[in-house]
Amino acid sequence: MTTELVIAGPRHALLPQLSLLRRIYLPRTADAAAFAMTTYGIPLIVLATTGSAALTGLAFALEWVPRLAAFSLAGAMVDRHGTKRVFRIASVLRALVVLAAAFLLPQVSGAAATVTVMALAAVTGVVTEFSYIAAETAGATASRDAGERAHRVQSVLLGIDQTATLAGPAAAGFLLHWAGVTGTLVTIAACSLLGALLAPWHREPRQVDPAASALTGLATGWKTLISLPALAWLIAGLTVSNVATGMLQAAAPIIVVQHFGYSSAAVGVIWSAAAAASLLTVACCRFAIDRVGLWPTGAASALVAAAAGLAVSQAGTYTQFLVLTAVLMAGEGGMTVVLRTLRSHLIPEQVFGATLSITILVMLLPFPLAGILVALTPPALLGHVLTACAALQALGLIAAFWRLRREPAMRDRHPATP
Repeated sequence: MTTELVIAGPRHALLPQLSLLRRIYLPRTADAAAFAMTTYGIPLIVLATTGSAALTGLAFALEWVPRLAAFSLAGAMVDRHGTKRVFRIASVLRALVVLAAAFLLPQVSGAAATVTVMALAAVTGVVTEFSYIAAETAGATASRDAGERAHRVQSVLLGIDQTATLAGPAAAGFLLHWAGVTGTLVTIAACSLLGALLAPWHREPRQVDPAASALTGLATGWKTLISLPALAWLIAGLTVSNVATGMLQAAAPIIVVQHFGYSSAAVGVIWSAAAAASLLTVACCRFAIDRVGLWPTGAASALVAAAAGLAVSQAGTYTQFLVLTAVLMAGEGGMTVVLRTLRSHLIPEQVFGATLSITILVMLLPFPLAGILVALTPPALLGHVLTACAALQALGLIAAFWRLRREPAMRDRHPATP
């Protein structure tokens, strides 16, 4: 590993160059583990504590709704204070909140226990977004510094996320069964503290005006996004695609349990298989981008996702549903590698956090909408709604990549760093 000089802030201090493993990948791994176990483990803890399926669903919503609300503030804080500070503070706060819940839950019961676990879901959802945005910004800077190897850095980062998604639900379930609620929460806290201890080291971009507000950051991120047509079109296509993906995720328990007659554990098997397929796709995409470039790789991934989305809505057996869902998520994984590579090159460093926040916010909006749509749709009509959403997904991806074929950033095998 060669040594390079890193200039940080106005003091131009020289920071030691550490390997990508230590600087970026290990902190990201610790945070992704805490993220996955929090996302999948806390609803299980709510169910174990309250015994209520309705409260379990509400806890899942309480995790995600505050996350969506926190994106703009998180991006502004990262741009203002830097990734390392925000990442470390968010990780420590998550650990403290989780440890407090681990101490309180054995002491209380009834309504007090319910309030505790619901508050745990809401607070961890917010602080997790701060650490996620900080880790993404650090990874994007490392990717930008890698030049022509940017997509390789992004594929490793996405691989870490997919591995955490694959292992997180299983780890949370195993810990809850063998170590109980306290052991599960202590493990999440340990991952958070490890992430805070490691904290990503990288070249910090020039910070924004400290007087800027979160709303200003949100407006800045939106203006930056629409000024980058290649990124804007890709975000638009993936947002439309997420309508179908969100519908599939929201409807999967109903389809698997009520239509196919399998247990709820079979739903988890589907998403583990989907994460494994995405992980394999991520590994393949780094070589595909090396050989043919961003647009062909993204267009092929979009074609796979669109075809699988149309087919999964017609699946007649559980096995078909599992395989087609895995193929769909593999296509989504390929497009995600292209997205992360493109945005790491196109978004200016000084507004990366704010722009990243608005892109994630836009792309996640279809998920709560999909949940509402599933709630309003009779189970007998879910197949028809899924087909309509899959057709919308195919049209959206075709339109986006047809437009993107003329964008220089997508035509180049290795997009130039601004």
